[in-house]
Amino acid sequence: MTDENRHAVRTALNSLRTQVDRRTAGVDEPYMLFRLNVADYISLVALFFAWCATLLLLSGEPNWAIITMLGAFGFDKLDGFYAREFGEPTVLGRQIDAYIDVFTYLVPAAALYHFVLSPHVVVSAVVGFAVLMFGGLRLIRFTNEGLKDDDGTSYYRGITVVHVNLLVLANYFAFELLAPWNGWVAALTVVAAAPVMISDYRSYKTVERHSVVGVLGLVVVGLCFVLEYGL
Repeated sequence: MTDENRHAVRTALNSLRTQVDRRTAGVDEPYMLFRLNVADYISLVALFFAWCATLLLLSGEPNWAIITMLGAFGFDKLDGFYAREFGEPTVLGRQIDAYIDVFTYLVPAAALYHFVLSPHVVVSAVVGFAVLMFGGLRLIRFTNEGLKDDDGTSYYRGITVVHVNLLVLANYFAFELLAPWNGWVAALTVVAAAPVMISDYRSYKTVERHSVVGVLGLVVVGLCFVLEYGL
């Protein structure tokens, strides 16, 4: 895409955003939905997919739940891209994003462990609590602080809720495909990783890492089809 075409697309999207974004000055708008911008509504689409993923887990369909959860992940990334490229990131937007991340990454991860991996309900209680507690605290901290900067490269403090979600997915596939793997080992890995979400570890936000996540997403979809259909 040439610079002229890119500018034209950006101008058109900004015009659309202006029409859709009906907010008045900040918190003065009495109706909550009118305070949301386009990126916030994209986040709500992610919430819908996350809820569908949870329903599929409750219905005993973990593979379809994971694929649906990846749809939520896609819209979660799309809202961030839109906010950076065509809108203005806001405190409200960050709060909405953190709220939806609970249902996109933390709840499905805890539910997947409980319904598929857990050797005992007490273990589920410990693993789920660790995921929800540390993940929730991590999102609260991010809401207050936002992204950090290191010589022009953005980073998160601590590993993200996406990392922990991916760890649970890795344990799920190991459990299904590798005979020695079990729910006890999975519990140890998740409980050990959860506190790192509120550490000072730097998770850098780069194009290369986003590309790796995209490739991993395709691998996850492929593995889900293999498990679902025995390919």
